[in-house]
Amino acid sequence: MPKKKMERQSKLPFTELTAISPLDGRYRERVTDLVPYVSEFALIRTRFEIEAKYLVALSDALIIRNLKEDERRKLETFNRSITLKEAQKVKKTEEETRHDVKAMERSFRKMVKGTSLKDLTEMIHFGLTSEDVNNLSYRLMLKRACNEVCIPTLELLIDELTDQAEKYQSTPMLARTHGQAAVPTTLGKEIINFASRLNEEVQKLENQKLTGKLNGAVGNFNALAAAYPNVDWISFSTRFVESLGLKPNMVTTQINPYEDMIELMQSIQRINGVIIDFDQDMWRYISDDWFVQVVKKGEVGSSTMPQKVNPIDFENSEGNLQLANGIIESMTRKLALSRLQRDLSDSTTVRNVGVILGYCLLGYRSSLTGLLRVRPKFDKISDDLNRDWTILAESAQTILRSAHIEDPYSLVSSLTRGHRLDRNEWQSWIESLSVDVRIKRKLERLTPENYIGLAAELTQNKIKEIRSARRKQ
Repeated sequence: MPKKKMERQSKLPFTELTAISPLDGRYRERVTDLVPYVSEFALIRTRFEIEAKYLVALSDALIIRNLKEDERRKLETFNRSITLKEAQKVKKTEEETRHDVKAMERSFRKMVKGTSLKDLTEMIHFGLTSEDVNNLSYRLMLKRACNEVCIPTLELLIDELTDQAEKYQSTPMLARTHGQAAVPTTLGKEIINFASRLNEEVQKLENQKLTGKLNGAVGNFNALAAAYPNVDWISFSTRFVESLGLKPNMVTTQINPYEDMIELMQSIQRINGVIIDFDQDMWRYISDDWFVQVVKKGEVGSSTMPQKVNPIDFENSEGNLQLANGIIESMTRKLALSRLQRDLSDSTTVRNVGVILGYCLLGYRSSLTGLLRVRPKFDKISDDLNRDWTILAESAQTILRSAHIEDPYSLVSSLTRGHRLDRNEWQSWIESLSVDVRIKRKLERLTPENYIGLAAELTQNKIKEIRSARRKQ
């Protein structure tokens, strides 16, 4: 390609069509509600939040003058006043400093000039290292994005799974183990399994406590203690970090160790694993024609095969959650390591928390969309359930065992292993047994439709448990 043409193409404006990442391109509209929490703009605003609240804390500790009420209010909500235009100025300053936190600090200084806070200019970022600001900012961003966007989306999925489980709690279907026909279960019971697993993991995610540190260049309060040796900086730091809803960590290097974030991301990884498992099962049920998808007018399933209605929502969910988990695996391996008191490799890595949550959100929403679009095909489910009555072999050998028949397992296995029997053949075999008539009648009453054990009861119990837990939140 000619050099001039390449240069023209490299100067294309940034749009959804020119974005390199599909999160900012193809899928932008589906993840846009994460922007206020994990974008570069959000990071800049959160850094301003930390710096402004730090000034308030310095005033409360009598290290700087008492703030007037309007000054206090202004600082406590300072980050909300940061516009996109002002954030762009910070990025412009960063081009000179090649240091993002220093660029924010200099911008903050300019903003207080000409205001009643101008006398506090030199106390902005006083005695701090960049990581004092960054470790708090990233944790606030991550927790807020989870609480405000990701968890509510997951709760919608849990609610829908729970509702469908209740609706189909007594609908018998064939269960498979190792991909082979096993024994009957119910559709609701299999759905509630996923709701239960998700609910457990989401509660853990909600309760995950993140840490924070504010203790200087290598974690010893060196500069702060030198400037104000009579201040109890450990108590100051504890109060400040707790005021942000974080757990204080007093023993650190320059960085706040990432085990807390690793644990949170691994919680997300487990959630994603549950949903991938669900996506794959739904894909198989659709493939088996047990579920049908609502046909949308104008939608195309194949460029060449007009009849196709593909399970694309479950496939997209699976793919995006696999991507999220892959990045989580890489990030958690990296963030556990830091050379000596710190190196900068964690900084470029941790910036991708928004990418992780973006792919997660795509996956959660795609799975929910897929679930809302499918309907059970009851006749097909019933036909496949009743096709082979050897799925009652478990019940037969167990009932015969309870009647003290010798080696009933081998007796039933000789008839059923590798064979298929219809209803008549099964009933004929029961009649041929040399057992008490009461045992025969007990066996005859069993069918694939009613041999579902306590599936409905188990489903209902778990539904109550999930809804009770959700009400307490």
